[in-house]
Amino acid sequence: MYKKLFGQTAIYGLSSVLVRIFPFIIAPIVTKAFGPAASSPFVDWYSIAGVITVLLTHGMETSFFRFAQEESIDKKTLISTCSVSIISIALIYLGLGYVFRNELAVAFETPDQVNYLVIFLFILSLDAFSTIPSAILRLQGKAFKYMFSKVAGSVVYFLLVIFFIQWLPKYPEGILGLKYDPQLGVGYVFIANLVQSIITLLIVGKEFFSFSISKFDFKLWKRIMSYSWPVMIAGLAGIVNQTLDRQFLKYLLPPDEARHQIGVYGAVYKIATFITVFRQAYQLGIEPYFFSSFKNKDSHKTYAVLMDVFVICSCIIYMGLMVNLQWISEKYLNNPLYYEGIEIIPFVMLGALFLGIYLNLSIWYKLSDQTRVGLYISVIGACITVFINFFFIPEYGYWASAMAALITFMSMMVISYVWGQKQYPIHYNTGKIALYLIFTITCSLVSFYFFRTNYVVGNLLLLLFIALVAYKEKPILSKIMKRS
Repeated sequence: MYKKLFGQTAIYGLSSVLVRIFPFIIAPIVTKAFGPAASSPFVDWYSIAGVITVLLTHGMETSFFRFAQEESIDKKTLISTCSVSIISIALIYLGLGYVFRNELAVAFETPDQVNYLVIFLFILSLDAFSTIPSAILRLQGKAFKYMFSKVAGSVVYFLLVIFFIQWLPKYPEGILGLKYDPQLGVGYVFIANLVQSIITLLIVGKEFFSFSISKFDFKLWKRIMSYSWPVMIAGLAGIVNQTLDRQFLKYLLPPDEARHQIGVYGAVYKIATFITVFRQAYQLGIEPYFFSSFKNKDSHKTYAVLMDVFVICSCIIYMGLMVNLQWISEKYLNNPLYYEGIEIIPFVMLGALFLGIYLNLSIWYKLSDQTRVGLYISVIGACITVFINFFFIPEYGYWASAMAALITFMSMMVISYVWGQKQYPIHYNTGKIALYLIFTITCSLVSFYFFRTNYVVGNLLLLLFIALVAYKEKPILSKIMKRS
């Protein structure tokens, strides 16, 4: 069972890594070509993408997996009901957004970026259209097609950014009739992303057209919405915790300083991508399994083992980055104007690690149909985020945003664990997990602050941690390697 499960997760992991690696590689291209102020629109607009995506999908993906486990529900009806709901909302969003594009640009204090906004509207709408088709592939276990649908568009996205930003400016006469427009600047990244979204939707076209308007079931939709709206609100609160700090920076700092800090903060935040990629890969592979196996008598034991694996992998990734952070950051940022932000990276990545543990813990309220709990926890986190950002950004800038994320995700993790043990107890190996976290955080911070450029000492500490894990985790390693 473990071998099959982790094999499936590995495929999703590869797709997640590949999808994320291209934006990760693109970021230093953008930072090299544009300074913090010039690149800030790229960070600014994408910081609200999560909010819009959550609204457009309104918890339908999680609900799709939940209701797909009910044998009494016709799969065609479920697909059609979820698809029609998302498509309808996305079309309304696209139409209203386009009609009021100028007013929206002014409201976001970006009146000169209307073109970016229009492209942005289409990108998010097309991505929403792909939500249920991608979920169908995951549910059916078609991991390779899912991977292809994500990776193909990402490759084109990457190549187009290279073409527009690095190659096209070298040819004043243009290439194939295309001439570089300095006024568009970072907008070329938006254009490349739009092409990516189109390609992804085309690849899952068969799954996209598997819905039927006549199969839309209003009664089923009401049941789904009663389950999904707390997921949506929790998602919105979660996005506030993860990305809207850029908006706080924009509105709470003087304009020139805001553009600079948004650019720096957005660039250094990307270095936490390695932790985020693993978390997303894990969720893609494991979430369908959680819903399909929760009635098994040994499911709780399995969840505890999976938590151990998740924490161990996250700690190794975090520590591996931390002991090599200085050279990785300088190589990645590729522009001394951004180096000032390196100091906040340890805290940003630690927050990402805690967020991953929280999302892993959150399965208890999804399995027990208590999705409102996720809403409450996320709202508590959002309140912490808003409070710290609002009161401390004017004095501390993006340092306040980084610390807000860390405190918020740590609080949500603790709340979810305590609440979950009362409502849906899973006997996690908390003592061992705490040991791994304390060891990882302590050694990582010691390496960063006292041996930052002594990579031998730092990597020896990493090897020591891996040896500790190998010693204590012999049973898990044997289960993973053993055939089910």
